[in-house]
Amino acid sequence: MPDIIVYSTTYCPYCVRAKQLLERKDVEYQEVMVDHDPSLMQEMMERSQRRTVPQIFINEQSIGGYDDLAHLDAKGELDVLLGLADAPG
Repeated sequence: MPDIIVYSTTYCPYCVRAKQLLERKDVEYQEVMVDHDPSLMQEMMERSQRRTVPQIFINEQSIGGYDDLAHLDAKGELDVLLGLADAPG
């Protein structure tokens, strides 16, 4: 199983969508809530170089936000990252 971390906040609709997409893939993820802990927000910003949520990491690789995750899914690349499919070629 890949190591998946989703930095999110309580009321972020894009966070909800990202988590729903991952749940549809039937993979486990660790959610890090950053809205009540400035140190976790700082950690997220340092790791991702971004200030917005969600920020998603798969096996330490920064994926970006929900739109980035959905784009990878649409191209079939998310399943490869998640270990659900073999890499093409």
